[in-house]
Amino acid sequence: MRKLFLFVMTALVVASLAAAPLTPAQKSSVETQVKQFSVLGTDPVVVKAVKDYIAAPPAELKGMTQEIWTKMSVLSTEIKYLTRNPLAVYLKTKKTEIMAELFVSAPNGEKVALFSKTTSWSHKGKAKHEVPMTGKTWIGEPELDESTGKQSVQFSFPVMDGSRVIGSIVIGLDLSLLK
Repeated sequence: MRKLFLFVMTALVVASLAAAPLTPAQKSSVETQVKQFSVLGTDPVVVKAVKDYIAAPPAELKGMTQEIWTKMSVLSTEIKYLTRNPLAVYLKTKKTEIMAELFVSAPNGEKVALFSKTTSWSHKGKAKHEVPMTGKTWIGEPELDESTGKQSVQFSFPVMDGSRVIGSIVIGLDLSLLK
């Protein structure tokens, strides 16, 4: 009975932490990060990589589904491709200590590049992808991120080819490092 009680209490504490809203200072810090990194949405290297993906999706990712993605090892050829392709390598030069994750998606929500394996193969239908596809920035609520295991907050913004939205970038920030 004691173990059950401890389990339930731990779950409640984790749930309350995950649901805690950003403090005003954290919100200000997130907004600063959004301003700092949203320039990646018009970065020529990012734009070219997304356009290239749209024109010819890589053979390494052909037939990818959420079911396959979920079962896939981080050591798989597909994940290695997404974390080591030229765009991923370039974006890693922009990484800061506060970034828990970053991924770039094509218009259909499929991944173009990422720092590490995400929970989902496609974020189509989710606000973190759909809002940027309308040309706007999105800021999520604090949560325990399944893919990083960290309390984080995500924000996303569009990838723009001139005035046309061609994809999205999602960045997850480690809440423990937000000031």
